[in-house]
Amino acid sequence: MDDSTNNKITTGDDETANQQERLLPIANVSRIMKQILPQNAKISKEAKETMQECASEFISFVTGEASEKCKKERRKTVNGDDVCWAMGTLGFDDYAPPLKRYLDRYREVEGDRSATPQRNEEEGRPSSSSTQFDPNLKPF
Repeated sequence: MDDSTNNKITTGDDETANQQERLLPIANVSRIMKQILPQNAKISKEAKETMQECASEFISFVTGEASEKCKKERRKTVNGDDVCWAMGTLGFDDYAPPLKRYLDRYREVEGDRSATPQRNEEEGRPSSSSTQFDPNLKPF
């Protein structure tokens, strides 16, 4: 048997599956959309899918730029600072500084969380120094 008989034939279903793999989960996109709208607002399936595609493309665009920077610097890991840099480089200057402040606050909270929580001996519960990260926290 020659190798050409083992070639995989690409069908429309395969393309759809590959496209879905690169998109954010629709449930997450829908949940975020619902958070900003009034409770009684309805969101069409088409609107959710459009936002899913746009958000996924935006993330890919910014991440690609950050990844190129890392390649030039011979690094294998893209970090939050690289993403903030990419936002500024791509012309999203109004968003880069608030994102950087958010990243710094996130790192502060995660640093607190990574330390073992100290117990308040009298009450037997974690001390107030073990802070929970709030994803709704506004960096500005």
